[in-house]
Amino acid sequence: MPAAKRNEPPRRIRIAHPVPVIDGGRYAAKRTVGDTVAVEADIFRDGHEKLRAVAKYKAPGGRRWLEAQMTHLDPHINGVRWGGSFAVETPGSWQFTIEAWTDVFATWHDELRRKVEADLGEDLSGELSEGVVLLERALEKCKGDARTSILHAHAVLKDPGSSLQAKYDAALGPELFSAMEQAQPRRGATTLEKPIPLEVDRVKARFGAWYELFPRSWGGLKAVEALVPDIAGLGFDVLYLLPIHPIGRNKRKGRNNSLVARPDDPGSPYAIGAEEGGHDAVHPELGTQQDVVDLCATAHRHGMDVCFDLALNASADHPWLTEHPEWFQQRPDGTLKYAENPPKRYQDIYNFNWDTEAWESLWQAWLGIVLHWVGAGVKFFRVDNPHTKPFAFWEWLIKEVHQVDRDVVFLAEAFTKRAVMQELAKLGFTQSYTYFTWKNSRWELTEYVSELATSEEKEYFRPNFFPVTPDILHAYLVHGGEPAFVTRLVLAATLSPSYGIYSGYENFENVPVREGSEEYLNSEKYEIRERRLDGPLLPMIRRLNDIRRENPALQRLSNVRFLDAQNDNLLVYAKQEPGNTIIVVANVDPHNPQEGLVVIPAQLGLPPVFTVEDQFTGEHFDWRIGGNYVRLDPTWNKIHLLKVL
Repeated sequence: MPAAKRNEPPRRIRIAHPVPVIDGGRYAAKRTVGDTVAVEADIFRDGHEKLRAVAKYKAPGGRRWLEAQMTHLDPHINGVRWGGSFAVETPGSWQFTIEAWTDVFATWHDELRRKVEADLGEDLSGELSEGVVLLERALEKCKGDARTSILHAHAVLKDPGSSLQAKYDAALGPELFSAMEQAQPRRGATTLEKPIPLEVDRVKARFGAWYELFPRSWGGLKAVEALVPDIAGLGFDVLYLLPIHPIGRNKRKGRNNSLVARPDDPGSPYAIGAEEGGHDAVHPELGTQQDVVDLCATAHRHGMDVCFDLALNASADHPWLTEHPEWFQQRPDGTLKYAENPPKRYQDIYNFNWDTEAWESLWQAWLGIVLHWVGAGVKFFRVDNPHTKPFAFWEWLIKEVHQVDRDVVFLAEAFTKRAVMQELAKLGFTQSYTYFTWKNSRWELTEYVSELATSEEKEYFRPNFFPVTPDILHAYLVHGGEPAFVTRLVLAATLSPSYGIYSGYENFENVPVREGSEEYLNSEKYEIRERRLDGPLLPMIRRLNDIRRENPALQRLSNVRFLDAQNDNLLVYAKQEPGNTIIVVANVDPHNPQEGLVVIPAQLGLPPVFTVEDQFTGEHFDWRIGGNYVRLDPTWNKIHLLKVL
């Protein structure tokens, strides 16, 4: 609590455990435009006086605080939890706080009411005289209808000719109570020590479908631009491009990550930088800077955004190695330290030295790179391995970029320790990759998604579920084949509001470079593939994205509720928003049919008997509260995505 002002008595009200607050207000909770922010806190004081409280909030650039009424959340006599809410309608940095004060009139009103109702024959003239003083204080600054009501009650209480009953009626009437709630001074008002930050992003920061591709496998940037209408038609919101920059020739990798490249091997697009330029340049075989501008403009016309892969590393041919050798990690013998993540080794890629004495110029250079592409129309950045760069750098860079364009979204590709992933999300990353790729059993998924949806992480950590990436092909897909691909697709798209697939997923690509490896055979990272938008899974993807847009329940994470299926191979969950209930039943065993009773609890608020419609097949089923028999066969009826009608 803030200290009392000089010559004021100590504050007697306590405000404790406010939410949403991240690390005591060090970081901001996250919301999106149109959300309703629920504010809660424990509010209490010594004694039996009545309290009032409001949530005060200020929009970005706002000059004054707006207020939302707070009320008791638990009606019990000793309850201290209060809650209120307000809507956020613009992106940017919001603030909120809580103010509480002693409601002197309500305290007096309650005492008088109880004495009148007890009818003990007491002389209550003293109590009425106290009420007169309270009314006179309120009248000092009161205007409008409230003043009229208070003046009337004041006249009755002061009139010696009025009966006691008339005075009681005037003092205890609802009109006076309402007027005094508006007019009386806020006695002993107390607020939080400092306002609490709240970051509000556009809706696509929370809800969207991503399609990831290597532009060189599709014919370059102009060819990708021509595909935009078709990709948008599949329901994708973000077109995610792997790096498009010039590729180094020194120590270039060959196919399947071999150390010796053949003359026609294109190299890894993560070995960024050549004589044609660095991170602010476009590989001449892919197109030009203007092609990026045109691609972004076309995507925007079709309701999509373009995402760039922001990889903060360089090839041995990057211009910065010559221009700024102080930015790189040099060993005592003068050699450069290449990147590695054992057992993976990247001999064609060099890390930057984030501990360099020239760190300020290095930071500014990266800010310049990001703003360069923002100026070209790029609004999304998937950041490669941000957990290997300084936290302070990301917090600074994201804030600086948002000063220029608040719509820019940053996705953290950080498969690392939980605490590190959480810290990146707290300090500013809009979305985060997750452990979803490795969570394949019913219990793994239930535990992990429940953590994301119900713990404090829900306030700041926005997941983006990718079943695969160009670096990660899980054994579940290798051995599960088509049924596994279908199941993982639907789980990603219905559990998380944001999900994505890497091109090739729609063709069920699942051959590893060797047994036990998560690397693809003939990985697209090291060779050019001839891609077409014609995979057999695309019709289902299109329908799935339509379902997501049609059902608000699938556009949020924290509303998920896992249900019992009495079979460990059946994963069942419901997602609900007002007027919209979705139930998903998935067979997580890609090899065998599974059956069981799906138990619908009464707590979902559904009728005793109700009808569900399978959103893929259009079939209708009569379900009920309690057990409902389900059998799913991976060879044909792989998954139920049911809407309660």
